[in-house]
Amino acid sequence: MSAPVIVSAVRTAIGTARKGTLANTDGETLASAIVEEAVRRSRLEPHRFDDILLAESQYGGGDLARYAAVVNGMLDVPGVALNRHCAGSLTSIGLAAASVKSGMESALVAGGVQATSMAPRLRQRVAGTADEYADWYPATHPDSPTAPNQDMSISVGWNTVKAVGITREEQDAWAYRSHQRAVAAIDAGKFADEIVPLKLDGPGDAPVEFAVDEHPRRDTSPAKLASLKVLHPEIPGFSITAGNSSGVNDAAAAVAVTSAELALAEGLTPLARILAWGAAGVDPALMGFGALRAADKVLRRAGLTYADVTLWEINEAFAAVPIAACKEFGLDEERVNFSGSGCSLGHPVAASGARMVVTLVHELRRRGGGLGLATMCAGGGQGGAVLIEV
Repeated sequence: MSAPVIVSAVRTAIGTARKGTLANTDGETLASAIVEEAVRRSRLEPHRFDDILLAESQYGGGDLARYAAVVNGMLDVPGVALNRHCAGSLTSIGLAAASVKSGMESALVAGGVQATSMAPRLRQRVAGTADEYADWYPATHPDSPTAPNQDMSISVGWNTVKAVGITREEQDAWAYRSHQRAVAAIDAGKFADEIVPLKLDGPGDAPVEFAVDEHPRRDTSPAKLASLKVLHPEIPGFSITAGNSSGVNDAAAAVAVTSAELALAEGLTPLARILAWGAAGVDPALMGFGALRAADKVLRRAGLTYADVTLWEINEAFAAVPIAACKEFGLDEERVNFSGSGCSLGHPVAASGARMVVTLVHELRRRGGGLGLATMCAGGGQGGAVLIEV
């Protein structure tokens, strides 16, 4: 069996949805840019790629991967859109690794694109009418009071808090540290190697380069976070706020995955090996635990333990999720979300998993190597994870 390796790992800077720098940038543009850069950095000729796998979320059901292939002159390279909600791009990386390991394919681009700012609004015909339509939002799971399918502050955040016994103070402290770490990483230039600058039209069509994550708040403080109102004051003890939740964001991220044999034959330097990948299902009312169960599964598949992992990326859909993971797995918080995560950098849903893998690759290389595990919960009561070695 062929060993899957990552030969390039890139992302865009993360924009704040609807009011940030990427507010007028569509998914097609993001997809085309990230595929172009992943291919360029791989040092493989574009025609050598067998496929492009890009996760999408709430973008209308097109195929951004194939669009990006055509824009980049890769006319004989197909593309597929896939969706596992937040964990979509972790799944795309896992499927790319599986295709390589099976020997069926030898080079793929895998990642995800989230253009929340430009996402279409969906409508559905009202049942029993001939031509009456209403706004429609696709359900991740059957709606219920304990797991509302359009309110993740309850289905993920609050339910995790109650199950583990997490305080408001713990969540706010985690979110504050997330911002501190993200700002420190930006100021130290840690993201420079992984971000592909985007050339965009600015005010009056003046060109603007977007190359720095804009969502982290330099001016936040424990006092400011503590002052925020909870999202559901009618629920006794509710502790989820906008501050200890993830942002709403735009971005794209991708990796080029090849076989170790192809990399050797072409003189490429692998950045990382993909050791294991997987997804998990949980009760939708325990959705936050999807990240934990996916991590469990992947580590079992690799024959490793939590202590073997050098660095963790556990997406901060809500601060409660990585806190729960640290409590259950006994993790050193210094090794978790070392450069910030969803509360600070933001959560561009379909791109977040690939963003985490990209950041792990580059950080582990700076540190001289080790094992990195990216894991996250996902809509519908799911989780996804990818384990790499640098």
